[in-house]
Amino acid sequence: MRNALAAAALFALLFSAPVAAEELGATSAKFWSAPSVDALPYDAHSRLIRHGRDLITATYSHIGPDMPDRAQRFAGNNLACGNCHLHAGVKKFGLPLFGLAADFPAYSARAGAEITLQERINSCMTRSMNGRPLPISSDPMRAIVAYIQFLSKGVRRGEKLSGLGAGTMPELDRAADPARGRDIYQARCIDCHNVDGAGVQNSLPGLGAGYAFPPLWGSDSFNDGAGMARLITAANFIHSNMPDGVDYLHPRLSVEDAWDVAALMVSKPRPHRANLEKDYPDLLKKPVDAPYGPYADSFSEEQHKFGPYGPIRAKLKEIEKEKGEVKNPNVK
Repeated sequence: MRNALAAAALFALLFSAPVAAEELGATSAKFWSAPSVDALPYDAHSRLIRHGRDLITATYSHIGPDMPDRAQRFAGNNLACGNCHLHAGVKKFGLPLFGLAADFPAYSARAGAEITLQERINSCMTRSMNGRPLPISSDPMRAIVAYIQFLSKGVRRGEKLSGLGAGTMPELDRAADPARGRDIYQARCIDCHNVDGAGVQNSLPGLGAGYAFPPLWGSDSFNDGAGMARLITAANFIHSNMPDGVDYLHPRLSVEDAWDVAALMVSKPRPHRANLEKDYPDLLKKPVDAPYGPYADSFSEEQHKFGPYGPIRAKLKEIEKEKGEVKNPNVK
C-alpha cells in the first residue's frame, strides 16, 4: 500500500506540474542528474575539475581584469561564467553546462563551420566575458573543459538531456516593450540589480571580487555580441530563473512581464564587439532576434531586436524556399 501511494504521489507530481517543452522532449533517462564534484577524490585530475568549477563560479578571481598578473587577465569584465550558467552550470534551464561535451565538435551557424568545445568556450570569453581567448593549452582552458566533460559523464553524443538552454515560452504577437519593462524592473529587479542596472559588487571596485548580483548593462556587463544580448534568450532565462531563487516550475513573472523586462535589458548600452557584421556567413541561419545586421530579410533592426517575430519567420521561410541560402556580403 505504501509503495502504491508513493507511486501515485509521484505520478501526480510529474503530470500536474507545468513542465517546459524541452523536458517532455528529452530522450535521456528521466531522472538523470549531474554528478557531484564534491564526491571526487583528491587526485590530479579531480583537482583540475574542481578548478574548472571555481573558474565558472568565480571567474573574476582567476582570470578577471583585476588580476595582479596582467598575463592572466583574460576576462574583460568582473562577471562570472556562473552569472549565466547558474548553480555552477547545473541548474535546469539556467543555461546549464551538463551533457554538452560529447556533442563537440559541433556546427556553429555563427561561425559557419564546425567548432570545438574550446572554441565554444572562447566564444563566451570574447562575448559574454567581453575579453580575449584563452590559449587552448592553458590551465584555465584545460580546467573548464575537464569540468564540462565531468558534467557530461555518461551522456552519449546526440543524447538530449532535459533542462538544457533557458526554456521556451510563448512569444508575443507584439513588440516587447522596454518602457513597460522599466516598471517591472523597478518593482521586481531593482533590489538586486541596482537602480542603474549596475549590480551589487562583493567588495570595493578594483579588488577582483566580482558581484553578488551582476550588472545587466553598462561597461562591466556582457557585450552586444553575447547570447544574452538577444531578446529571446534573455526573456526565457528571466522567466525560468528570476527573481533570484525561482526555477522553471515556479515562475514568478508572467510571460508578458518577462518579455518586457528583457526588452528593457537589451535596449540598454553595453560594450560593443567589433566585426559583428561578419557573424553568420549564411544569413538565413541568423537568429531572428539578433540585434545587429545584416539580415536576409528587409525587416528593421528594431523589429529583430524587440519583435514581433512571426512575420520575420514567415518571410525567412519564403526566402529559404526561393534561394536556399543568403550569403553574408561581409564574409569572403
